[in-house]
Amino acid sequence: RGTLGNTGAMFLLMGVALPAFLLAMYEKDGLPLEKVVRNVIRARFLRPGVRPYRTENIYAPFTQRGPVRKEDAIAKGKKKPTARARRG
Repeated sequence: RGTLGNTGAMFLLMGVALPAFLLAMYEKDGLPLEKVVRNVIRARFLRPGVRPYRTENIYAPFTQRGPVRKEDAIAKGKKKPTARARRG
């Protein structure tokens, strides 16, 4: 006679079978759980983070006004409405 008993055997079976069942049944975007977990680990921990885009104008010291800021270029590009455009 086993020392585990019927209730213990049932819980042991559930403990072994339930994770295997969830691994087999879970699917996200057509990928099984192990591939989803692998992708999450790669994206979060193994790959470098997002690098902000930064650049320096190497010609800025040679200009008379110095570096041009993005806001200045946008303001310069906007044209003031003419009298004809205001009349409609």
